[in-house]
Amino acid sequence: MFLDETPNGAARILVVDDDPTTRVLVAAALEEHGHRIDEASSGDEALERSRHDRPDLILLDVRMPGKDGFATCAELRSLPTTASVPVLMLTGLEDTESIRRAFEVGATDFFTKPINASLLVHRVRYLLRNHAVYEGLRASEQSLERAQRIARLGNWEWEPATGALRWSAECYRILGVERNRRPQLADYLGRVHPEDAAAVSRALELSEGGACLDLEHRVRRAPGEERWVHVQAEPTRRDGRDDLLLAGTLHDVTERVTAESRIRYLALYDVLTGLPNRHSCEESLRTAVLSARRSKHLVAVMFLDLDRFKRINDTLGHAAGDDLLRQVAERLQAAVRATDTVAREAQDDTTLVARLGGDEFIVLLSELRRGEDAARVAQRLLDAVRTPILLEGREVFVSASVGISVFPQDGEDATDLLKHSDTALYRAKELGRDSYRFYDRDMNTAALHRLSMEGALRRAIGKEELLLHWQPQVEGATGRIVGVEALVRWRHPDLGMVQPEQFISLAEETGLIHAIGRWAFTEACAHAARWRDAGLGEPRVGINVSGHQFRRGDLQNLVNETLSSTGLDAGQLDLEITESVLMEDATRAIGVLHGLRDHGLRIAVDDFGTGYSSLAYLKRFPVDALKIDRSFLRDIASSPSDAAIVQALLTLAGSLGLEVIAEGVETAVQKQLLEEMGCRIMQGFLFDKPMPAEELMSRLAGGPARTEDEVDRNAAASAKVGR
Repeated sequence: MFLDETPNGAARILVVDDDPTTRVLVAAALEEHGHRIDEASSGDEALERSRHDRPDLILLDVRMPGKDGFATCAELRSLPTTASVPVLMLTGLEDTESIRRAFEVGATDFFTKPINASLLVHRVRYLLRNHAVYEGLRASEQSLERAQRIARLGNWEWEPATGALRWSAECYRILGVERNRRPQLADYLGRVHPEDAAAVSRALELSEGGACLDLEHRVRRAPGEERWVHVQAEPTRRDGRDDLLLAGTLHDVTERVTAESRIRYLALYDVLTGLPNRHSCEESLRTAVLSARRSKHLVAVMFLDLDRFKRINDTLGHAAGDDLLRQVAERLQAAVRATDTVAREAQDDTTLVARLGGDEFIVLLSELRRGEDAARVAQRLLDAVRTPILLEGREVFVSASVGISVFPQDGEDATDLLKHSDTALYRAKELGRDSYRFYDRDMNTAALHRLSMEGALRRAIGKEELLLHWQPQVEGATGRIVGVEALVRWRHPDLGMVQPEQFISLAEETGLIHAIGRWAFTEACAHAARWRDAGLGEPRVGINVSGHQFRRGDLQNLVNETLSSTGLDAGQLDLEITESVLMEDATRAIGVLHGLRDHGLRIAVDDFGTGYSSLAYLKRFPVDALKIDRSFLRDIASSPSDAAIVQALLTLAGSLGLEVIAEGVETAVQKQLLEEMGCRIMQGFLFDKPMPAEELMSRLAGGPARTEDEVDRNAAASAKVGR
């Protein structure tokens, strides 16, 4: 305990002496001043008492039978309870040898016999006061050491003139130096990272001249264990001496440096692939443009995007998609390294592969000789991506499209180069994917037009600019209408009727096809219900389902909601789905089709013969009808192979019990040949063009069909939702 923790400075004192008279005299003198006295007549008794009840001070006689005072004192110092308790040894007046031995075994002070009670009281008071101060200092040091350990902050002093170095316990820990030795400057310098040694030496030289010290550097505490420290110091001169003293701190800032490094990494690099991110790419591109402007070199920006990447995520899951992106990133880097001397004059590494996000990558080539040389690099990138990739134990085939812009002809700054390479990428996708395209200014005009059309199409959905036209499906022999196909049209307020091929693909690319498809389905069912209620019959209504709508997974909900709200018989609806959409994921498609047929709907495979389905899957698909694509009918009269294909398709459908609808019938010869082959239902300009709802109602009510003179045989075939 500290002295000030006891009333009036009183303390618990253990008196150890084999002489009972001495114990009585000492006890009487000390108790008079408020101290509490415990007695022990031997060394062993003193040790036993001290183990259980720590005294504040021990008076210990040197000469005792059995275990004498020297042995007892040595053992007291080995006990945790009494290691720091003051021990006052009682010796003979002239016994200098005992005094020497007393200090050797750890005594705090000595007092001679015969005992002077008054002097003993003062000596005890002095020892207790000093011990209290010592304990306070030790507690402060322990508190400071604990605080420094928590803060990872040590303090040190260095005298350059003498080389004397003193530092706190935390400095030992930070540097990994053993605490049982006096620190040397070499202990510190020997742990400085070799790459930082020169900077540290310069800083120390400046500080020896009186400059303040402030630097961060790395230290190596053990092989493979590297830490960052922040060293600070100020020069002072003590006691009027000329000798310089540097007093400073050593702070372990590894966690802060690591965190800052991580923040910088996240700001500049993509976490998934480890490639530079958009920000880093734009900075590198700006630097490359500035350098190229001075050196008159060319810079190529290649914007790469994976084709149909969404199918990987939808089919195999996002984890597989992430794995694919990592593998593609590695391939792009390898492909660029393999071409880093193909097209550049400089031999240093002036290429960059970056990920902008999603499945979009940028490849930057600086210091090109010729702009067209970028094509060779682009082709290697496409070849690298095209090689089969192993995902979850299966081979996956992907491709990419690349758009290329070149400084200075395609842009004067990084923003324009990135924008124009993106425009060229879009053009590459338009032209079939798995290819590259260079930017030209006509692309920009087309891109601006596309952007304008996208905005207008978004507005068209809400402004009721969309409408349905209807094309009858008729019995060839009688001309009787047995069904109608709903086709979406757009009446633009300024451009008039916009052709479907101008907006359907745009709707698919922007995702607007979902809203358009939902509107078309609801509107078609509403019309069919009105015709029924007006007594115009119940012709089957063919509604095209886009690939986006089919993959989205909410088609059955849309069917349920619409049939419920309109009261329409599900058997009146034909959902037309293209062969290629069904084969994207045939197993899933079979499940969806069964769910739709359970509602009573009919399923027609549209554009049959243009996809890649196998007979095995066609047999498993729960479908009711096949629609033969118009491309097979165009030359049926002049091409024996086309005629043979149509006949084979009709025979196949008949063997499977499927109805056949021939699309694009435009001539009487085509009609006659189809009838001879056994095709009953036809659709095309020979019978009717797509018409507004009012005109169709007249036809359903028994109005006259169009004459041949009214049929425009040179018009393009109608486009459909989802094509």
